[in-house]
Amino acid sequence: MNVNKIIFMFKKFLRDFSANKHIDLADDFMSEDLSYYYIKFGEDTSKLNRLIHSFDKDGVPLNSAYIDVEDKKLHYYPISIGQFALSVFHAYKTTGSKEKKEHFLRIADWFYNNRIEDDRLGCYWLTEVDKPEYKVFEPWKSAFTQSRALSILSRAWQLTGDDKYLRVCEKSLIPFSTDVNNGGVTVNKWVNKAQKLPFYEEYVAEKATRVLDGHIFSLFGLYDFVRATKSSNSESHKQALTLFNNGVSALLNLLPEYDMNYWVRFNLCELESYPKNDPCTIGYLRLIIKQLYILHEITGIKELNDYSLRFKKYDKLANIIRMYFAKFKALKKLQRL
Repeated sequence: MNVNKIIFMFKKFLRDFSANKHIDLADDFMSEDLSYYYIKFGEDTSKLNRLIHSFDKDGVPLNSAYIDVEDKKLHYYPISIGQFALSVFHAYKTTGSKEKKEHFLRIADWFYNNRIEDDRLGCYWLTEVDKPEYKVFEPWKSAFTQSRALSILSRAWQLTGDDKYLRVCEKSLIPFSTDVNNGGVTVNKWVNKAQKLPFYEEYVAEKATRVLDGHIFSLFGLYDFVRATKSSNSESHKQALTLFNNGVSALLNLLPEYDMNYWVRFNLCELESYPKNDPCTIGYLRLIIKQLYILHEITGIKELNDYSLRFKKYDKLANIIRMYFAKFKALKKLQRL
């Protein structure tokens, strides 16, 4: 076993016991005027994302590599950048600070300027850091990244009235409509001969990874765009609404497979090298409980709230101990210990 990895994971588990005990939610999940995100993020990077190392000249965060990545150089991680941008936007909405507004727009411009655009796949962003657990060693697309871009650029559009942000949002929907085998960010599951349901991949790999919280965050980004364009009733609005509704249907179809009857699986990864049972950490369990509650509030689907309440009952000491035994086995198989 690698001593540094053991120490890293031990500290991570200690923090996990108190993680996400209180998740501050927005008051309004439905308004066309995008204000606070569904979860209110603060700007304290020690709580927001411990991998944020520093910032570039425009105040865009740079991440450290994870413990099992050999190349330790700092990198731009779009998911983290989007999360930090939302925390800055929240500070702006709370204080009305011109400085916070300008900082947010600089990060929005990072998304605008760093997009990759082509005729077939629209707009997308790449993350240039390895994900060894999923055998990903090349720059990769992510539905979660696409959703962060939608949340940030939709707000920038409403804040400035500049349609350049709207146009990128519209083109950012295309990867959600495209299977990973064709360069998109979606894996599809046929539920019958006539219907397939899309799962939006946080990590696009050789085979489906199906990370639960990443799919739900992807739905939040799509719904931000649905809200922002509600009055237009445009084709892109209709497309985003369809993507959102189909993604919710896929979630409902797969939730029983995440349920371990005492805890929740982090993903449903199909790679042979990946452990069959990889439970989420305590912090992720508490996050998923809140995510399902938010989706219930948006959609009115009772089953989502039922799962939220069911998973909440799992958060007790006996189950936590049982989870850590399973987590230890998973980490050993992944060579993260």
